[in-house]
Amino acid sequence: MEAKELEQEFLNMIEAQKRVIYKVCYMYAKGPDDLNDLFQETVLNLWKSFPRYRGDSTLNTWVYRIAMNTCITFLRRSGTRPQTIPMTADVAGIMADEESQTGELQELYRLINQLGKLERALILLWLEERSYQEMADILGISKANVAVKLLRTKEKLRKMSNR
Repeated sequence: MEAKELEQEFLNMIEAQKRVIYKVCYMYAKGPDDLNDLFQETVLNLWKSFPRYRGDSTLNTWVYRIAMNTCITFLRRSGTRPQTIPMTADVAGIMADEESQTGELQELYRLINQLGKLERALILLWLEERSYQEMADILGISKANVAVKLLRTKEKLRKMSNR
């Protein structure tokens, strides 16, 4: 595939998947600056990996996995942040859509942000109405483990909301 074709295919994929990328980044961001950094870092990692995408999983599963791994790795770095260059992607437009959420949804996101990394990932995928098998594929755990951890995470969220 020609470089120009590869680039156009990648841009089309990013356009189609930007909401997924944004939602994953939103769940791990500690503020607007983190959100932009995480979004940019995820797109960069997707670009680096795109030529090697073989289709072993769906494109959506592949994007989720890279986005979650990028966010977890990025936040794990203690104080070291790469230099960032402003993106031309319309992250602000996506953010404006998300900011129109109801108060209940914002409270849910606040509670979810208090969860551990795996719990956050599970709830995010559950909110996206992913099957247990898709969750298992994305997170690299068994389907049975997904069911148990998701049940425990939902219960934890219930308890947190009743404080």
